[in-house]
Amino acid sequence: MHNEQLILQAPDGYQIAAAIYLPEQTPRGYLHICHGMSEYHQRYDHFARFIAEQGYAVGLHSHRGHGDNAHLNGTPLGYYGPEEGFHKVVTDVDFVIQHLRQTYQLPKPTLLGHSMGSIVVRRYIELYSEHVQSVIIMGTLAHSAIHQIGAVVAKTMAKRYGGDAVASFIDRLSFSGNNRKIKSPRTPKDWLSRDAAQVDRYLDDPYCNYTSTYQFYADFMEGFELASRPSEIAKIRKDLSILCISGSADPIGSYGKGVWKVARTYYTAGISNVTVHLFDDMRHEILNETNNDVIYHTILQWLEKKNEN
Repeated sequence: MHNEQLILQAPDGYQIAAAIYLPEQTPRGYLHICHGMSEYHQRYDHFARFIAEQGYAVGLHSHRGHGDNAHLNGTPLGYYGPEEGFHKVVTDVDFVIQHLRQTYQLPKPTLLGHSMGSIVVRRYIELYSEHVQSVIIMGTLAHSAIHQIGAVVAKTMAKRYGGDAVASFIDRLSFSGNNRKIKSPRTPKDWLSRDAAQVDRYLDDPYCNYTSTYQFYADFMEGFELASRPSEIAKIRKDLSILCISGSADPIGSYGKGVWKVARTYYTAGISNVTVHLFDDMRHEILNETNNDVIYHTILQWLEKKNEN
């Protein structure tokens, strides 16, 4: 197995940090990963190596305003851009996938999205479902009236204070209650994982432990609402295989209720091949949980099933 770190240039000139992990033999398939909010693609290095060692190519990239992309493009962390940020993040996914497929002669990918990345993937398949073999929606959440209110607040604050202003108010509203079901939490981020070392690693990482901007929240909330519309979900091809996986103790997915709600929207839209796995007691970052080997092998089994032909 070997990997390459790449800098790609999107059609609008934006510089995108990306990576490819390749097995020694011809790849059995291709997995592409879309990371979550306030993180970046290199956090998935251990998982990517594991999948590549099983014979699969793994592609990753950092979203706009995340990881090295902020420095490469001279923007704050947690800032997609001044306009159409979420849409550009979605089209970046297709740009990177097509570039990697053409460069390394890869088949259509299974597309995995975690948390914010799961919303990006949900929008992506509304626009490009013919470009993927299957999808894995991990650590996702259901849209609600609270998110509609958040969108209004974010837009108002962005106009008042500037789009690149740090959104401390919305950040507190969004995450302050996430530890409420954890007895004696050690840190404000214990809801991420039961693995204390992983939580500390997150808190010590300047590419993770920061507050995003008001424009980010305005763009994300707008994209989230769009991705949740039944009229948009109806655009997905009906034979697409979808795996929804999350932890039963994940507050982002409303402890499983939001995950089932998302799955039902696909089934209602006529997509019958929808599978849900909720893993007991796991929190938000199931790839970084104490027993993450269960998740590694669940995803591997999904890849093997989808690539067995």
